[in-house]
Amino acid sequence: MKVYIIGIGLIGGSFALDVKANFPEAKIFGIDASNANLARAKELKLIDEKASMADLKEADVVFVAVPVDVSLGVISKALDQVGENTLVIDAGSTKSKLCQAVSNHENRRNFLAAHPISGTEYSGPEAATPNLFRDKTNIICEVEKTAFKLQERALEIFSKLGMRIRYMDPESHDRHIAYVSHLSHISSFMLGKTVLEKEKNERDIFDLAGSGFASTVRLAKSSPAMWTPIFEQNKENVLETLNGYISNLTQFKNLIENGDFEEVFNEMERTNHIKTILNGIN
Repeated sequence: MKVYIIGIGLIGGSFALDVKANFPEAKIFGIDASNANLARAKELKLIDEKASMADLKEADVVFVAVPVDVSLGVISKALDQVGENTLVIDAGSTKSKLCQAVSNHENRRNFLAAHPISGTEYSGPEAATPNLFRDKTNIICEVEKTAFKLQERALEIFSKLGMRIRYMDPESHDRHIAYVSHLSHISSFMLGKTVLEKEKNERDIFDLAGSGFASTVRLAKSSPAMWTPIFEQNKENVLETLNGYISNLTQFKNLIENGDFEEVFNEMERTNHIKTILNGIN
């Protein structure tokens, strides 16, 4: 199996590691805008060879793991090049604009829109992690538009990598993911910003930071080059989630200002219900 990965960073590199581990006969080719990334990926044995877009006609599988604004053009170009039996999979966290962009492509049947919900705050080839996708949910959109035999190939790969599959339309995906992923990153970035601004005057603040702060602000270490296009492509849903979040923050602030700590307690106690939901997921 010839697997071409476009974008050899955390997601693309981790995919390469897991394909190598589960499909020993697979040969992995890397395509990246950065020659340094390609060279490093080869040093780390994430890929076997460097390649170019023109080589995609030889591919059995193409896995696209680039920022979502770049993916709009990259996937169309990949579909221009592929052979009749080539499967093209993307891993981006927005789906509506992408699915619209390729909807009329003559090779639309070769494309599977996917979003493995996994990752870390790190980026680049060095961030590649074995078993990153194991026991993680992989959302697939518009599966009916992908050729059946290529669906089967994709599901075999996802199964070997240990992913759980959910099917969803692109609009629902973008709406739901704005709440459980995109808002979390915004919240983390802004918490980090708030503390950094205060730290200018209070040098001891980071000495006092414990595991709670570290875990809450962890996502603020994520790549702005990846997340800015996500917020742009999912702008309407992100704004909806932010409005709700800001409203709750304002309400909580008002309770503290008014000295209503009984209701502060009640608000937090009601929110404790999320433990039941998250325990069910885990």
